[in-house]
Amino acid sequence: MTIVPITSQDLDAAEVSWFSALCSDDYEFLGVPDKTLKSSWDHCSAIVKEAESQGFRNILCPSSYQVGQDTLSFVAGCAPITESINMLAAVRCGEMQPIMLARTIATLDHMLKGRLTVNIISSDFPGQKEDSSFRYQRSREVVEILKQAWTQNEINYQGEVYNFSGLTTDPVAPYQTGGPLLYFGGYSPDALELCGQHCDVYLMWPEPKDQLAERMRAVNAVAERYERTLDYGLRVHVIVRDTEQEAREYAEYIVSKLDDEQGRAIRERALDSTSLGVSHQAKNRDLADMDGFIEPHLWTGVGRARSGCGAALVGSTDQVLSELENYKKMGMRAFILSGYPHIDECRHFGTRVLPQMQTCSLPHEYGRVPSQPPMTPLGAGDRR
Repeated sequence: MTIVPITSQDLDAAEVSWFSALCSDDYEFLGVPDKTLKSSWDHCSAIVKEAESQGFRNILCPSSYQVGQDTLSFVAGCAPITESINMLAAVRCGEMQPIMLARTIATLDHMLKGRLTVNIISSDFPGQKEDSSFRYQRSREVVEILKQAWTQNEINYQGEVYNFSGLTTDPVAPYQTGGPLLYFGGYSPDALELCGQHCDVYLMWPEPKDQLAERMRAVNAVAERYERTLDYGLRVHVIVRDTEQEAREYAEYIVSKLDDEQGRAIRERALDSTSLGVSHQAKNRDLADMDGFIEPHLWTGVGRARSGCGAALVGSTDQVLSELENYKKMGMRAFILSGYPHIDECRHFGTRVLPQMQTCSLPHEYGRVPSQPPMTPLGAGDRR
C-alpha cells in the first residue's frame, strides 16, 4: 500500500530519468571547474544522447541564470538528435508572456512528437526579488492559462496578473492530448496548493523517508480538496558501484578537492538558494553522521557544492536498486537521477541498475501521446 493514493496506483513501472547539466553543474571533483565538462551544447547534448542510449525514459533540463544554456532553446536543439527519450523542460513562470509560452511549448511538443514534459518553477528572476505569495499567484495564473490554451478553443482569463479575452488557441494547440504533463516541486503552503490543484507529478528532494512521507501526505491533502490524485517523484543523485566500499570511496573522491568557501559560493549563486526546500537540504547535512550519511545509503556530501538537490544514493547495485524499490513502494513513480561526471555515472547506473528496473514513459501511461499526428494546425489539421 502506498503512503497516499496515487494516480498510477496499478503501475508496476517507474519513469527513470537522467539530468543534463545546463547550468554549469558537471564535475569530476565537486567545486573544481573542468573545461572539458562545461555547459556547452556539445557536452550537454552528449549527456542527453548517452541517457537515451542507456534506456532512460526522460531527462531533466534545468533552468537557472548561470554560465550555461537557455532551457527551451536546448530542448528544441535536442528534438532532431533524439528518438525515444522524453525531455523535461524547466519553465520559470513569468519569464515569458503566457500566451507566447503556450505557443513555444506547443511548438516544442510538435517538434518532439509528444516527448515533452514540463517542470513548473516559481522562483525569482535574475536581479529581481519578489514576495513569495505574488510569485505563486503569477505561477498559478500561468498554469491556468496554459491549461486553457491546451484544452479549449479560446483563451479567456481574468486574473490578478494577467487578463486575456477571446484569443484563439489554434497557434498554441499541443501535440499531446491535454498538453504535456506538469511536474512540480516546492515545500511552502502556496507551492503545495498550486501543485495539488493543477500539477501531475510532485517532485521531492532527498530526505529521510519519514520526512518524504510527510511531504506526500501534505500535498495529497490539498489534492483531495480538488478531488484529484497525483503521482510522486524523487530527484536524487546516485553513486553506484559493484560494492558498497567502492561507492563510498568514490563519494569521498569527488569531494576530495572541495574548498568549502567555493562550495558555499556555488550554492549561493543559484536563484533558489534561499528557498525553503534548499534550507531542508542544508538541515540534512547538519544532521548527518561524520561521513555525511543521514540514512545508511543517503549521502549529503554532494550538497556541499550545489544548491537544490543535495544528496546521493550511494551503494552497490543491489543496495541502490533496493532503495529505489522502497521509494516505489511508498508511491513514487518518477525518479530523476544524476551523478558526477554525468556521462560516466549515467553509464554506471545504466549498465548496473537500469536493466533490472521496469521503466515507463508517464505521458504514454497517462494516454497523452496520440498514435497519429493530431488534427491541430501544427500537426495534421487544416491550415487556418
